[in-house]
Amino acid sequence: MEITLAISIGIVFGSGIWLILRPRTFQFITGLLLMSYAVNLFIFAMGRLSVDKPPITPSLPIDPTQFADPLPQGLVLTAIVIGFATTALFLVMMIGARGLSGSDHVDGEEPRP
Repeated sequence: MEITLAISIGIVFGSGIWLILRPRTFQFITGLLLMSYAVNLFIFAMGRLSVDKPPITPSLPIDPTQFADPLPQGLVLTAIVIGFATTALFLVMMIGARGLSGSDHVDGEEPRP
């Protein structure tokens, strides 16, 4: 299971890097999204995911193996919100740049054959 998750995260992150290197702005934004999804999956995987375990509650005696770790969940939730905001900002900038330059090419103009 761990190797499958690691390969999946690597493929998603590699696809994001490949899309960032493309000449169109929409592909660039999609690549950034894929990379942020891969990082979120990585944080979840490193955070000792637990199924059917409650979050940390004050009870004695405290046994850490009986509780889910809330830190990775909070980090990923924050990353999702920040990723959504930056994606919205990039889309507005992309629409404005396309209106000014008439092209969605990263350099602002199409390469000439």
